[in-house]
Amino acid sequence: MLAASATLEETHMQIALFIAELLVVLGCIVMGTRSSGVGLGLWGGTGVAILVFVFRVPPGSPPVDALLIVLSVVLASSMMQSAGGIDWMVSVAAKLIARSPKQITLVAPLISFLFSVGAGTSNILYPLLPVIQDLSYRNGIRPSRPLSLSVVATGVALACSPVSAAMAAMVTLTDVAPWNFELVDILKVTIPAAVVGIVVSSFVVNRLGRELAEDPEVQAKIARGELAPPRTGAAEVKADVTVTTAGRNAAIIFLLGVAVIVLFGLFKALRPLDASGDPVSMTPIIEIVMFVAGTVILLVSRPKVGEIPTMTVFKAGMVSAIALFGLAWLTDTFLGAHAKLISEGVGGLVTAAPWIFALGVFLVCVLTTSQSTATRTIVPIGLAAGIPLGLLSGMWAGAFAGIYLLPTNGSQIAAANFDTSGTTKLGTKLVDHSFFAPTLILAVTTIGFGALFGVLWGG
Repeated sequence: MLAASATLEETHMQIALFIAELLVVLGCIVMGTRSSGVGLGLWGGTGVAILVFVFRVPPGSPPVDALLIVLSVVLASSMMQSAGGIDWMVSVAAKLIARSPKQITLVAPLISFLFSVGAGTSNILYPLLPVIQDLSYRNGIRPSRPLSLSVVATGVALACSPVSAAMAAMVTLTDVAPWNFELVDILKVTIPAAVVGIVVSSFVVNRLGRELAEDPEVQAKIARGELAPPRTGAAEVKADVTVTTAGRNAAIIFLLGVAVIVLFGLFKALRPLDASGDPVSMTPIIEIVMFVAGTVILLVSRPKVGEIPTMTVFKAGMVSAIALFGLAWLTDTFLGAHAKLISEGVGGLVTAAPWIFALGVFLVCVLTTSQSTATRTIVPIGLAAGIPLGLLSGMWAGAFAGIYLLPTNGSQIAAANFDTSGTTKLGTKLVDHSFFAPTLILAVTTIGFGALFGVLWGG
């Protein structure tokens, strides 16, 4: 009886410690979100300090592999940007979008998705926004439709890119024993799920809002002379970028590097062997290929190395790396201390209702606007719960749309500012902006199809 009482008391103590430490983790995430940027990383590191020195929890492992992948990819992509590679990619994307102006609500999001996958960043969308706005308005299509879905599509694209920070975090979590779920295993679920999700979402989004001819605000602007009426077949629309041969070469080299990474992922026999005689894992392969790609860009396109730290891709990548470092270290410390409780308690709940996992990734994306942070925070819980890796990957991809649920992202603000018709709105009540419905629609469709494809062939 006394033993049972002691055991019950010990259990209550463990639960109390779990709740207290969980509050520390959540509190640091909230404070980091309020600070934004590198503040996420700082608060994550502070949370580690509280858990270690106050609660005497052993420190977890910093996400070294994920950080090294991010740094190598950021370096190579920044070299490409400095050489003009992103400008060249934008010009190509603009031409592809302009070929089918009447289907722009479908074509623009797909092209934005494709090029974000290739570049590993959603920053490529910014120069495309005025092109999408102009083409849609000229053809009598409400600009908010293709603009909003294009923005949200770049969010799920990072779950399909071999060179995104989020994929770096995912690969380093799953491409290890006992899961051994590699890059290609993830991509064969996330890419079709995202593409089908975008296609289905485009049909729904294309019905959101009034037609331009029936919109009193747009018609009033036209009547006052503030806005020209739509004119199909006007002059060719071009992205506001400078295209150079060096930029083209840099982009091709970078994309070839991405293709090589996928090739190594598909065919293990191409990889060298490690000390144990097994094929080298994809983590060092990605790092090596990106370093080589950056070096070839340096030799062929001659970008100014001194300008690399000023590139927008470099700045955004460094911020992501710092946020990933702090928050991933924090969650690893917390999860390591309560692995058994989480796997048995929370794990049982997630196993019974896997959609809770998707909701968790979605909400962390909303709070942190960082897919890599959401990955390192929630995916370990899903792994501990025993969710099949294919199912987990499919739901993980769709939940990435959550970063656009609130109108606080730079691309959302830019899209609203570029829309001269005024149909793309940021709203005043957090849920009345033009991106709210497309975010939920794309998240639900991609999660749904991701779960389906994951069960069918994801493993």
